[in-house]
Amino acid sequence: MKVFGLTGGIGMGKSTSANLLVEMGVQVVDTDLLARQVVEPGQPALAEVAEAFGKRMIAPDGTLRRHDLALAVFGDSEARLRLERILHPRIREVWLAQVESWRAEHRPCGVVVIPLLFETNAAAHFDATICLGCSMATQQQRLETRGWSLEEIDQRRRAQWGVEKKIFRSDYVVWTEGSLAVHKEQLQRIIQRQTL
Repeated sequence: MKVFGLTGGIGMGKSTSANLLVEMGVQVVDTDLLARQVVEPGQPALAEVAEAFGKRMIAPDGTLRRHDLALAVFGDSEARLRLERILHPRIREVWLAQVESWRAEHRPCGVVVIPLLFETNAAAHFDATICLGCSMATQQQRLETRGWSLEEIDQRRRAQWGVEKKIFRSDYVVWTEGSLAVHKEQLQRIIQRQTL
């Protein structure tokens, strides 16, 4: 079985790539979704987040106030590292278990989408790494359409490695500024090359 790690900067097409891979019949686990699951009501990580950042981070219905937490951590590197120490080990445990499940099912390949793949030293777990890229202008346009302010975009960019550094460390690069068909074709070429 071949296991790929897929990364890229914010707004560079990770969710789109995940959807295209699923359409291709590839097994995918997205750590952004896992990050949401590990802080659902009743999960130990949610209690740790409340302890570390204050009960104000929990809404009356018991859910995490994600926007408030993002405002607190993306402008403060120490706070962000504190949050990462709570979440990252739990997220890694879940995706590693998913990969083992794929192996047990004799799947030909699987992809783990990890925004901070290199920053969290996860590359050694993969047969190959794929980095998604686009221009800074396209990235900014995509994030602005999500309603992000320039300050929020800048904070998120500074919280990750630059895309050039990620590209340099990756085995493959998929440029996401073309059509969905071109995007999908790039992914197919990589998967086929590694799995045939």
